[in-house]
Amino acid sequence: MMTDDDQKAVSAVLDFWFGAPDSEEYGNTRMEWFKKDDSFDDQVRTILLPLHDKAVKGELNHWVDNAWSGLALCIVLDQAPRNIFRNSSLSFASDAKAREIAHQLVSAGLDQVVLPVMRTFIYLPFEHSEILEDQKLSMKLFEALGSEDLLLYAQRHYDIVERFGRFPHRNEVLGRENTSEEGEFLSQPNSSF
Repeated sequence: MMTDDDQKAVSAVLDFWFGAPDSEEYGNTRMEWFKKDDSFDDQVRTILLPLHDKAVKGELNHWVDNAWSGLALCIVLDQAPRNIFRNSSLSFASDAKAREIAHQLVSAGLDQVVLPVMRTFIYLPFEHSEILEDQKLSMKLFEALGSEDLLLYAQRHYDIVERFGRFPHRNEVLGRENTSEEGEFLSQPNSSF
């Protein structure tokens, strides 16, 4: 059951990430989401790290029962760690939990309740997955979303996982050895995200 503190935390996540509903930025894509920005990473760390820690422990699992709190939970488990723990294996440590939450939201149709720009963050856990079935689902969801740019990124992720069975650009931080084919791939421009 959602408490008042839960509601405040959900609002804090969504207002920070998307802007307050009455703000000019609400409903629009923000450049900070998808580029390296130390200042934004610091903001994410300050605002979302305490919630990330609770979410990893399962203390926020009840948020999945609502579209808005489920969306906030996906952000806290999937996107926030990529900012909070950039260039560390911890960036990917909560990916499986984020996928589990995203599957529940999509299965219940709760992804359809939020704005299209917000759905992106329910679908990204599938795009970030090294499981080919998740990549296929990502492609399907982003195609239905109707954004050619987002579908192009989903296709790039799918192609890499289909080819290598994983994302080679994660190998170093995850302590995995590159195959010779992966090493060659990583030497090419735009091989990483």
